[in-house]
Amino acid sequence: MRIISGRFKGQLLVNFQAKRIRPTTDRIKGSLFNKWMNEIDGARVLDLFAGTGNLGLEALSRGAVHCTFVEGHEISVRIIRDNIQKLKVASSEYRIVKQDVLDFLKRYHGDPFDLILIDPPFTEKMAEEVMKALSRSKAFGPQTLIAIESGTKEPIADQYRKLVCYDRRDFGDKTLSLFQESQQVEDTSGGPIETE
Repeated sequence: MRIISGRFKGQLLVNFQAKRIRPTTDRIKGSLFNKWMNEIDGARVLDLFAGTGNLGLEALSRGAVHCTFVEGHEISVRIIRDNIQKLKVASSEYRIVKQDVLDFLKRYHGDPFDLILIDPPFTEKMAEEVMKALSRSKAFGPQTLIAIESGTKEPIADQYRKLVCYDRRDFGDKTLSLFQESQQVEDTSGGPIETE
């Protein structure tokens, strides 16, 4: 597991042993960040189910100014801290939040993030649940770009309230879906638009 590009290019992340963690492959990571190439510089990033910190650290390497890593498991939090220390990331560039992701999205009241990276545990098939929670959260705004990984056989809709999928690609047994807010979608309190 390594950083592909940017100021930390080629640096390996720490080795770990945790069966529940399945880091994003270089192929998926490269495809995502190449697509967002012009959006990363200066971005505020939210890395949900951060795991090893792989995605958020790639974003910081490529020019993001800050990343909030949200992870509920203590082992993963320790791995993120080890990787941050190994890469010598400045304390002003990151925040680690040890909290359940769904709870974080429900309670978040800060400014919207520019980029949101989501890689739920592949064994739990919870992409739909996360997208529904995100669609009601203050974590995103009109300019936010969202990327979520899911299993290819796992259900994930094209739309959750105002969030609409604008790109989707399969990589073996994983699917990468990109969402953003659609200005054309009506979002009234009487009838949220989403697929159950």
